[in-house]
Amino acid sequence: MHRRAFLSTLAAATTAGAVPPVKVGHREASMKLVGNLRVFETASKIPGLAGVELQIVSGAHNLWSKDTLRKYKREANRWGMQIPSLAGPFGRGVQLMKPGAEEQLRKAVAAAEFLGAGVILVPSFRDNCPDPATPEQSEPVLAMFRKVGAAAAEAGVTLGWENSRSPADNARMIDAIGHPNVRVYYDLDNGEFYGHKGQIEDGVKLLGRDRICQVHVKNEDRLIEDRGRIDWRKAFRELKAAGYDGWYVLESRHGDEAQLIESTSRNIEFIKRQAG
Repeated sequence: MHRRAFLSTLAAATTAGAVPPVKVGHREASMKLVGNLRVFETASKIPGLAGVELQIVSGAHNLWSKDTLRKYKREANRWGMQIPSLAGPFGRGVQLMKPGAEEQLRKAVAAAEFLGAGVILVPSFRDNCPDPATPEQSEPVLAMFRKVGAAAAEAGVTLGWENSRSPADNARMIDAIGHPNVRVYYDLDNGEFYGHKGQIEDGVKLLGRDRICQVHVKNEDRLIEDRGRIDWRKAFRELKAAGYDGWYVLESRHGDEAQLIESTSRNIEFIKRQAG
């Protein structure tokens, strides 16, 4: 299906109250096209790919620039692609638990609103991820999320916190924040990588639809259907059972454009069979 027809079908299904088709995007960084306006043209060559997750502060083009934002929006419209989310909200030297994070998240919210992106991926790993059992460490971060979450709500944007904590810790932190526009950006493969083995697929059930705003899908440089850290068939069953209806954003590694197009096409077919 051509992507313009896909978007029309999505709108019609939503209007009719039917189950909408599965929405699949790809991360710009994994396409090796960070800061390159060709990203949408390349994405348009992949059957079933509906959107691109852009990087904010990496590459030749920086989304703090209004002129760059306009160029990206124009190119996305030209090639019939959506921008479901933005990633990489922090510039050099800034991380979630360091000074400057709140200011840059607010700038990211403004960029997302302009581009019509519904989610901002907020990264937070290892030493840069607070321990919810240590209030003096976690509470300043949770308080900042509450403040920026209010601004995000005004802009129609959700802050998707992707971090290295367990599903149980994520549930605890999101509940402590207590704002509907601050949720989990769930990267299942990362969860296994950061040591929460055996918890990740079942973590979907623990977190539930109300805590998960978006999902990264990857299997390193292999197809999603191949054996890896995650049992993706089980994961999609759990996500479907939970009522998840957000975007699946691919974060696979690719060698070149031809391999990107071929493997992503196969990955999208697999995701739609399993998640649809």
